Amino acid sequence: MVAAGRAKRVGLVATSSIRGGTNLPVLQKIASEHVIHDAWGELPWVIDGANVEVSLICFSRTDLAPAERHLDGKTVQNINPDLTSGPDLTRAMPLSENDDVSFLGIQKSGPLDVPGYLARRWMALPENPNGRNNCEILKPYWNGDDLTSRPRDVWLIDFPLKLSESEAALFEAPFEYLRTARYDPDDPNDLRTLQQARAEARDDHARNRWWEPYWPRPEMRQLIENLRRYIVTAETAEHRIFVWLSYPVLPDKNLIVIARDDDTTFGILQSRVHELWALRKGTSLEDRPRYTSTTTFCTFPFPEGLAPNIPATTYERDTRATAIAKAARTLNESRDRWLNPADMVRRVREAGRGFPDRLEVRGKGAEEKIKERTLTALYNSQPQWLIEAHRELDYAVARAYGWQTNLTDDEILTRLLELNLARAS
Repeated sequence: MVAAGRAKRVGLVATSSIRGGTNLPVLQKIASEHVIHDAWGELPWVIDGANVEVSLICFSRTDLAPAERHLDGKTVQNINPDLTSGPDLTRAMPLSENDDVSFLGIQKSGPLDVPGYLARRWMALPENPNGRNNCEILKPYWNGDDLTSRPRDVWLIDFPLKLSESEAALFEAPFEYLRTARYDPDDPNDLRTLQQARAEARDDHARNRWWEPYWPRPEMRQLIENLRRYIVTAETAEHRIFVWLSYPVLPDKNLIVIARDDDTTFGILQSRVHELWALRKGTSLEDRPRYTSTTTFCTFPFPEGLAPNIPATTYERDTRATAIAKAARTLNESRDRWLNPADMVRRVREAGRGFPDRLEVRGKGAEEKIKERTLTALYNSQPQWLIEAHRELDYAVARAYGWQTNLTDDEILTRLLELNLARAS
């Protein structure tokens, strides 16, 4: 109607997810053909009991648009399809140099996770009828809460993929647990077992192999099994924080996995440069920014010669890379010491071979104090040592790009977009 001249201006209201993901093409088409001149990216919408965040968008034909643009009540130069101003990062393209590095974690879909005490009880049982111990099919299992808060001590029942049902049944206690476990024990009205619920699944593999995670992510597993450690970040979190995990610890679907084990990659991801890109390219859930493999990681241009498709051994003598690695190690080690001070936490060898040490609180009154030591709490409080550690890392990453260290946010994003488009072409 606008294009045909039957309407001069249009206003619409949508949930705030219209700004990103699979909804973004709606606003991209509008912005390419007309002008968005007034918008509010995120406003509370409370009506008839609903309480959601919405976006309001007003657009018109180019020749009828008002001279000024207003975004969230402020005068701006332009409004992009993702309802931001400044450089239009919706133009960024996936980069082949970032392929096959970033993955979603495992989606279990059912009661395949158990508390640590139960996993240890199973591991202490005599060998199974197949002559194998339950240690083989139990693994520590992390989600976003383990990363941003304290480790929950949850384990995953993780039979080798493609094991037959009769072979899985030989791991007696864990299999019997799954065979009789309710699919959703938190729902008093859902009395289905895991097997009964999976019989209704949409996908053949989930119906036929009900004892396995719904999406076990074999490609991701193969990569992290061959690394000494791997990088994870929570899909949605208050702060964009990256940490190290090591196989056999497995990541839940709420974690994004970056299958690299070098400090240089870790440092680039934990830098202000990458954080700015992630905040603009990711969508959000309530007040928590979302990080995705596709729109965030796959589009991010790393410094020249330090991209994820280059083995770390290639740049191990590059002074840019070593400076980033040194700053990244300092930051990570300082955070770990703050989270788990040696006078309050001790490391206990886990029951099974190859598992990481278990953390135990020691000392009178330490339990309550340790509960307060989380990465979210640390980044909320911003102590000076943390600020200094990030500043050193940010300086090293800026120098790796060949940039000055005092660029504004928009200047950084403009340069990153230019790099992205140049490499994508």
